[in-house]
Amino acid sequence: MLFELLTNPPANADKYRFDSVAVKEPKFEIDGVFLPPVEESPGVVYFCEVQFQKDERLYERVFAESYLYFYRNRDRFSNLQIVIIYPSRSLEQSDLLPYLSRLNSPQVNRIYLDELGDIRSLPVWVALMVLTTLEESRTTEEARYLLARSQQETSQLANRAIIDLLTTIMVYKFDSKSQREVEEMLGITLKETQVYREIKQEGIQEGEQRGREQGREEGEKSLVLRQLSRRVGELPQEARSRIESLSLEQLENLGEALLDFTSITDLQAWLEALES
Repeated sequence: MLFELLTNPPANADKYRFDSVAVKEPKFEIDGVFLPPVEESPGVVYFCEVQFQKDERLYERVFAESYLYFYRNRDRFSNLQIVIIYPSRSLEQSDLLPYLSRLNSPQVNRIYLDELGDIRSLPVWVALMVLTTLEESRTTEEARYLLARSQQETSQLANRAIIDLLTTIMVYKFDSKSQREVEEMLGITLKETQVYREIKQEGIQEGEQRGREQGREEGEKSLVLRQLSRRVGELPQEARSRIESLSLEQLENLGEALLDFTSITDLQAWLEALES
């Protein structure tokens, strides 16, 4: 009876078997959900998926998790949009047949970064995304171009954010290079990045009551200790004590040297060389 209602029933309709099933909901981890402002209630929710490797079950997962979340929070949203970002079409799921109607709907946005045009003609923020798709031979030149362009076109706050993004992109693309080498490629230093500024500002605020110069020293000390912990792991108390006794100039020198450290042995060797 069901198939009699359809305009295009399957040719083997009499072979189908009826069943009643219960679907157990799996746990989904959505790449990104952009929630509308609280004052826009209900508003439009945006789901974002960034896909840089082939996944032949991507659309099954994306649509299932997006609509499940929308279903669970239906009263908060009036509509949904799904944005899927690929470096190129070659990484898109091969079998699109079950999802053609959804993929061609105005609610689904498939973006291929290598089809957005010349990187130098794009808005800076879009160009940063395209930078992730370039071959290494072009990446450094284009990154330096975007850095110079951002200094001319954007506010100081936006330019700092761009520096941080560029540094992150370059570190991931050139994972065999040290952070210092990446900074040299870009023509910037660690002191221009967000991590350095935030940590140093924390130290300065803590030391304000002890005077400006002492505050600078506290900021440098806080920065160096945190960077060392990330670089070589938890510091022994003896090493920490020796670092805390360093002068401001010595701390700044250590801040530069630690970029090449790979283990606690490198730190100990540096401290011993300083004393000798």
